[in-house]
Amino acid sequence: MVSFVEGKQLPQAAKTCWVIDQGLISYAPAYELQRQLVAARKGRAIPDVLLLCEHPPVITLGRNGTRNNLRVSAELLCAKNVEFHRSDRGGDITYHGPGQIVGYPILDLTEHRRDIGWYVAQLEEVMIRATADFGLSAKRVDGLHGAWLDTALGEEKLGALGVHLSRWITSHGFAYNVSTDLSGFDLIVPCGISGKGVTSLERALGRRALLEEVRDRLVAHFAEVFSFEITKTSSQQLAETLRTAPATATV
Repeated sequence: MVSFVEGKQLPQAAKTCWVIDQGLISYAPAYELQRQLVAARKGRAIPDVLLLCEHPPVITLGRNGTRNNLRVSAELLCAKNVEFHRSDRGGDITYHGPGQIVGYPILDLTEHRRDIGWYVAQLEEVMIRATADFGLSAKRVDGLHGAWLDTALGEEKLGALGVHLSRWITSHGFAYNVSTDLSGFDLIVPCGISGKGVTSLERALGRRALLEEVRDRLVAHFAEVFSFEITKTSSQQLAETLRTAPATATV
């Protein structure tokens, strides 16, 4: 198990991380589940968790964002059955939809490293390594976050980031485009960045990519980068744990 920082790999002792795949879930209940997990993690009722899911079409606006980066009216969003939510995550505006793997890590950084820049770099590294498994070279872009690919159209974002910390407990996380309908990004200025596009793994490969295979690669590299022993946990097991967890202060 290794941790990536400043181009070096540092050995660390393995920790436990639950991985829960929620499948397709609307944004609001996924956000509420994150709040419950953060509270439970603060109360030491659960170990670190990686919550995986897909969302139906939804646009979210981060706390650093501006609605000016939404290119269409609320009426058009409604007509297209695209939800809109404000979020307490970092970053600007983004689109989520089926075919995009969303990862919400609920980690206690006091047990890793109290450094948000380090944490963001770790999440980028997870996506970069997973992309390499498919023969593509994703990269970082100076001054911007996420995982990027060089394409015929220039630098295009493959994976986005937006995180939140509360007493060093993380929430929100990354969104990795596998087979996402990229037309959803036409509704916004993606991440508030003009002049750069968005791509997907399938578009870059020129062939189909299986969500299950990509999800497995993301989980494997998440375990490597954060030095985790992964325990796959069902939604039912999680719900029971949260039901019996002691009450914790509001997130």
